[in-house]
Amino acid sequence: MGYKETLLSPVKIGTRECKNRFFAQPMECVDSDAEGNPTDLTYQRYENLYKGGFGLVDLEAITVTNESRARKTQLEIMPRNEKPLANFIKKLKEVNPDTLIVFQLTHSGEISESEFSRKVCVKPMYGIGGDILSEEEVDHIMDQFAEATKIAYAVGADGIDMKLCHGYLGSQIIRPFNDRDWKYGGSWERRRQWAFDLQERIMKAVNYDKNFLIGSKMSMWEGHPGGFGSAGPESPLMDMTEPLDLIKGLEERGATYFIESLGNVHSAMNYMEALKDAPELSYLHIYFSDMMKKALKPETVVIGSHFSPFRGKKNKLMSVDPEKSSLFAMGAHCIEEGMMDMVGLGRQSFADPLTPQKLLEGREDEIKYCTQCMNCEELMIRQQPVGCVAYNKPYTERFVECRKKYGKLTELHT
Repeated sequence: MGYKETLLSPVKIGTRECKNRFFAQPMECVDSDAEGNPTDLTYQRYENLYKGGFGLVDLEAITVTNESRARKTQLEIMPRNEKPLANFIKKLKEVNPDTLIVFQLTHSGEISESEFSRKVCVKPMYGIGGDILSEEEVDHIMDQFAEATKIAYAVGADGIDMKLCHGYLGSQIIRPFNDRDWKYGGSWERRRQWAFDLQERIMKAVNYDKNFLIGSKMSMWEGHPGGFGSAGPESPLMDMTEPLDLIKGLEERGATYFIESLGNVHSAMNYMEALKDAPELSYLHIYFSDMMKKALKPETVVIGSHFSPFRGKKNKLMSVDPEKSSLFAMGAHCIEEGMMDMVGLGRQSFADPLTPQKLLEGREDEIKYCTQCMNCEELMIRQQPVGCVAYNKPYTERFVECRKKYGKLTELHT
């Protein structure tokens, strides 16, 4: 079977069917209005993904609280946002009723920007800090996740992504560094219980409706001592005992899909982003996806990440025939060999949101491939609306103005 047939074949997630193997990663774009509602700019981005024929779309890091946020104009999901979100989803479903959408629910925790919100943590990390959350505050945050899930369900989302990646609050609680003696700290049994309890509240919020997808994007290894996937609170060693135990435990409790990821926005962004000078890190993501797939039931869907570096028939990956290392060829190979079930596109979804549709229509030569310039990331770090600087003129102009005003970033982290 050729890669076109593989990538355009359907896949079942729980009781639902995705029409193909393309997944649009949750990409923070800093373009909500002052109350966290989608704007015309937000709609344009997702309308393009729906026109592009992605099987599954993940609505970017939508925060369950206004109090602690990483972005000033970040999408929010609270009672005041319900009507605008309902209109947003209704319009998207009119564009393409076949595309499924999940909401990535998040709380920024220590990544929150103290300039306009409250930076909080469960244990202060060097160079980051934040107010230490009490058990009561964490319990309230879990209620906020449950309330956000009810809203997602009511507005027509097909499920939620419980964010446990990249250094946000979810990963802060489950990492070994959280050795503080409290309800969800210290032993692995306590730390993992937070994720189990949170998923239970989320499922209860939708009356355990099996048609509503529950899953998680997870940094299997955060890439710093004490981070999730490390051997101890200060250990630089990688240890997959806890990550694999967690995904199996969440699966047992009702999760039907997982999105593989690595890294942390503060200390290991090169593991989570497709950087131009390290395309070979994509192979590391394939390794972790395969590890997850082997640990889970065959029917549990694993979505791979970091595919932008493979590009088309020309990339910077060495020692591999370009015909075999293109985005489509490698993605199909990973699916056919059982390493993952779907291919996640992040920066590539900025560069060309019509990628799946162009493959379907035999227009591969027209696809615009991500240049891995990371200028879109610079816009996000500068709290500017985000899009492809290489191919989308309004974002090119915004980037030029941003450089004039702020100068060039010295470090690529949020």
